[in-house]
Parts: sequence; structure tokens; C-alpha cells
Amino acid sequence: MGRSDLRAVPEVRGALRELLRSWGRPGESEIAELLTSELVTNALVHTDRDAILTATVRPGRLRVEVRDFVGRRPKLCAASADDSTHGRGLMLVQNLADAWGVRAHGVGKVVWFELDGGPV
Repeated sequence: MGRSDLRAVPEVRGALRELLRSWGRPGESEIAELLTSELVTNALVHTDRDAILTATVRPGRLRVEVRDFVGRRPKLCAASADDSTHGRGLMLVQNLADAWGVRAHGVGKVVWFELDGGPV
């Protein structure tokens, strides 16, 4: 995804929706789409660089990774009352994902989450 190109967000949501449909879990895409949107938006807005998205499905598990090329780690912070549009992304990921984290990756980092879909 190109730097600061937020048109990628709806494209990524659609691709993820299709992936989950082919995986046999079309009704479980809403949370996955929301969390993916948050990670992609953060990578494109807060790094001013390109980003790479990888989604992996296994029986009962979805893993989404967004890699960027800035080593600065994202900060988990509560949104302030006077700023209704910023600061909630990682809180959503923390609260809705079954697992999530950040790891260094060469030049940059990977922010990831996993959702447990239960038995297929």
C-alpha cells in the first residue's frame, strides 16, 4: 500500500471480506475488517511510508499483519474526550482481538492481530 494513500483501506477491507468468504466464514469479517482498517490506517498515516499487509487463515484462526518501514513502536493510549477521531485504533485491537502485538522486522516493524474463529 502506498504511503498516505487511504484509498487502500476500503480495498483491503473488501479483499479481507472475500478471503474470509472463501475460508467459509463470511459472517465473521466485520471485526477482522475493523481491526485491519485500524492497523492499515495507522501504518499509512503515522509513518508516512508504504506498508505491506499479510492475512493468513488456518483452521480456526485468522492472523493479519501490517508491516511498515519505521522502527518507532505504536503507543497504546486512551482517546481524549476532545478528540473523537484519533487514539482509539490500538485500543480497539487490544479489546477485540484474541491476541495482538508488535515485533521488530528489519527496517521497521510488524503490528499484528489474531482472531480465533473456532472450529470450521
